Amino acid sequence: MRRQRRGIRGAVAAALALILAAALGPPAAAQAAPGPVPAASQRSGDAKGPVGWDTYRGLDRLPGLTSGVQTKQFSSFDRTGGNDHDGFDGRYSCLRESDAGCVIAEHRGAGEVGALWFTRDGGDVSRTGNLTVELDGRKVVDAPLQDVVDGKLGAPFVRPLVGNADDSSGGVYIEVPMPYRESMRITTERNPLFHHVSHRTFADADGVETFDPGDPAEDVVRTLRKAGTADPKSPLPGAATAKAKLDLAPGETQTLARTNRPGLLSALQVRLPEAEHVAPRTESDEGRAFGEGGSSEFTVAVDPDNDGVRLTRRLDPSIDEQVAAIHVDGEKVAEWPASEPAGGGVWAEQSVELPASATAGKSRITVTNEFVSSSLDYNEFTYWVDSMVGGEARRTDTVDVADAADETAHAYAITGQAWEGEHTFALALNEDELADARAARKLLEGLRLRISFDGRRTVDSPLGEFFGSGQAMNDARSLMYGIDAESSTLSAWWPMPFSSRATVELYNGSDTAVTAGDAEVTSAPSAAHARAVRSGAQGVFRTDSHAGPTEEGRSWTFLKATGQGKFAGVTHSMEGPANRFFLEGDERVYVDGARTPQIHGTGSEDFYQAGWYFNRETFSTPWHGNPTHLGGVTGCGEGKDCTGAFRLMLHDAVPFSSSIDFDIEHGPTNDVAADYSSTAYWYGRSEPSGHRTDTLTLGNAESERAHDYTSAVPGPVQGLDSRFEGDLRHAPALEADTRATRAPVSFTLATDRRNQGVELRRLSDQRSAGQHVKVSVDGVELPDWQQPLANSERRWLEDVYQIPGRVSAGKGEITVTLTPVDGAPAWSAASYRVHSLR
Repeated sequence: MRRQRRGIRGAVAAALALILAAALGPPAAAQAAPGPVPAASQRSGDAKGPVGWDTYRGLDRLPGLTSGVQTKQFSSFDRTGGNDHDGFDGRYSCLRESDAGCVIAEHRGAGEVGALWFTRDGGDVSRTGNLTVELDGRKVVDAPLQDVVDGKLGAPFVRPLVGNADDSSGGVYIEVPMPYRESMRITTERNPLFHHVSHRTFADADGVETFDPGDPAEDVVRTLRKAGTADPKSPLPGAATAKAKLDLAPGETQTLARTNRPGLLSALQVRLPEAEHVAPRTESDEGRAFGEGGSSEFTVAVDPDNDGVRLTRRLDPSIDEQVAAIHVDGEKVAEWPASEPAGGGVWAEQSVELPASATAGKSRITVTNEFVSSSLDYNEFTYWVDSMVGGEARRTDTVDVADAADETAHAYAITGQAWEGEHTFALALNEDELADARAARKLLEGLRLRISFDGRRTVDSPLGEFFGSGQAMNDARSLMYGIDAESSTLSAWWPMPFSSRATVELYNGSDTAVTAGDAEVTSAPSAAHARAVRSGAQGVFRTDSHAGPTEEGRSWTFLKATGQGKFAGVTHSMEGPANRFFLEGDERVYVDGARTPQIHGTGSEDFYQAGWYFNRETFSTPWHGNPTHLGGVTGCGEGKDCTGAFRLMLHDAVPFSSSIDFDIEHGPTNDVAADYSSTAYWYGRSEPSGHRTDTLTLGNAESERAHDYTSAVPGPVQGLDSRFEGDLRHAPALEADTRATRAPVSFTLATDRRNQGVELRRLSDQRSAGQHVKVSVDGVELPDWQQPLANSERRWLEDVYQIPGRVSAGKGEITVTLTPVDGAPAWSAASYRVHSLR
């Protein structure tokens, strides 16, 4: 999202191994207790995993791998591939207009609404009006959006399941999982500008109960309100905790725990007192800003015996190149120099010497500041006036901008006002504090947590980033991990199943010896979890961590993987220009080789469900947060901004059957240089659970004959040369033939007889919105295939229709009939690809 006025409201190894083995108990696999039964064993044939509130009532089931589930997102992203229309003018915010307002999301078939996020007007969403959520034809939410995110509707729409701009630093969110069996539509009374709606779609409605807004889900709320401080999972029978004192020289590895009891690791904790929490002092101040053609004026007291006056201004330095002419009693006498950018939400001050020729002999002077230039505006919060008398500075007045009484007392006036508000910014650390902050950062980045399951290392991540804050020992409070900064304690509660053995290690890649602190690792025996890992019903816990400079024209990768799995979250550390322009980058997610992203966002801080470059203080919620914001004087590089953020996707985890490519831009079009580091959390296995079994190419006579493609009016073959949404601007276009028809079409496609469901992937021209057909497979009627999206510039679209296993399992081929709905645009297709799922 483009910058607006921003603010902050950021021992011997052998002996140790024997001790840990004793603490964890006998290694014999035969002693494994049954433990909780994973999802695949509890619900035979249910491949969805938990739905609705059950996600949070059974977090030990998080490793379960799903089938017939997709995670998608509607958002206001710029359909042209640029950055200027991500929501600023609302051009792409509505899928369509209805009598009720702006439709921002809709789907036919079974699914679940995940996360809703909005922002506008600095985070005040009052002007969006009502939010209406309709599930299966019933309104489950119909109230002013601002009231919803303020928690005024009551349970279950209470904190932390909802949050306003103060809770989420410029953005508002709703994280209430809302399942539906047949249909979903979300509407806002007026254009909401910026938004995203994540949702899951299911191949069938088996086991899905429509969301009940009357269920307060009090148990879930209680769990969520303890986020970051306690294990959110239910206790496991037979759990044991191994403890170890940290003693780790540079370049060494220390084993923290080792177990041969099949089951799962359920908790990790590291206390690292040598990485201190250094909290910058902050001050809040109200202020104003004016833009081109604007000015401000005020009258102040000076000493008549002055030999000149020093005028000092407090400003927000994130807005660079601020220059203004200074007039005293109508005469131009000086100019405020161009402000230097400074990141990290810190205050800056500038001083200008006003000549005695304009001030001597006067007891009062009127100062006028007149706009000359700025990257955005000229801002002012406080002015201090020092009269220079006999070579000494004597404070003779102070102007507190935006304080009504003080402005009146100083006859303050402003023209061309562009902003008014309050910032809470940090003051510079002293040298000792700065040294402590940088020492802590070196340890958090240099120590690496390494975990191996069944002889294979799947976790190798910077310690701080793994637990939620990579750049400073700051508080982080997510549901699956947290940091208590005051005690320098880092905790995580991911369920990590394994089939035979697990090892947890800490490697010291820093140049500092670790001689204090301790670690705890909790594991539990569970034959059921071990079986689930061996069978592929559950994935092994994994991270993908890497760090380095960004590359121009290339997005930063969070996760690029093959096999079957699901993405569950990321912690992201960014260091870049003080103006934070790197935050303009959008996230994009491509699943199973798709050419259209299933998720396409509107900005980096928007992905973390905040807004306006995180325009409040640092924060944490159970799902997302911005625990770190540093400048050069608070622990970042000189003239740089350091921003740390995290996002968990739990009830909206992103499943994939063969591959995933999850990335994020740096800057509007990958054009802002920065240093990034990220740790993605996911579950997976190396074997894919889906593969392509057939492709029908329209316009190709041989392919149409081979697939018995029939239609009374198939539509003419027309060529299309265009791009996909999500393609970078320099990406090559695709040229292919398409057909569009309003008549029924039928075709036969080959499937794997062992399939447990099929995904039908259509390549089409999305110039016209609202394409809609009725679907039957081998004579069985299924939910309609409706596509509300449209794009007249990037016309290629690849969308997916999910066919349940009850109509495809055991078959080597299926016949699909698509019947366009009256009044809908012609149904377009260039090809249909079949992915058989197992």
